[in-house]
Amino acid sequence: MRGVLDAPYSLVEYGDFECPYCRAAYPVVEEVIERLGDKLVFAFRHFPLYELHPFSLAAATAAEGASVKGQFWAMHARLYSGDEARLTQPDLRRYAEEIGVPPEKVLWPNTRFVEDRVEADFNSGIRSGVRGTPSFFVNGVLHEGPATVRAFLDALQSDPVAAEG
Repeated sequence: MRGVLDAPYSLVEYGDFECPYCRAAYPVVEEVIERLGDKLVFAFRHFPLYELHPFSLAAATAAEGASVKGQFWAMHARLYSGDEARLTQPDLRRYAEEIGVPPEKVLWPNTRFVEDRVEADFNSGIRSGVRGTPSFFVNGVLHEGPATVRAFLDALQSDPVAAEG
């Protein structure tokens, strides 16, 4: 999570690091976070659609492996950087080195110990009705609108319960 836990607004993304739509939503989410600052808590949950995106599970476990060293958000940013997903084992190794994480912490088979985190996120998404990526929950409600800065800000700030919070 990023932000303050008792923030009046919450945004949760179920995402896949290989999904082009998640990649397109990444700068949008970053701008929303920047604009709302400590009024927003943002959570990213893994929803790797590995049948469509064969490298998505490795990328998710690499991010969780980096989290063990306190570098989840640095890896998250690195996995979404660039014009297209580059998520092979050599790419993940290079990203780990770039953010100062020992590469063995983000590469399979050493990531088996974090696979349960990824699976828990995925199962949480299934239980919440997630069917694809990216899926966003705004103040606890599935966001049906577009993934734009204006749509997120309007949805976040129009919730009277959150605004009173």
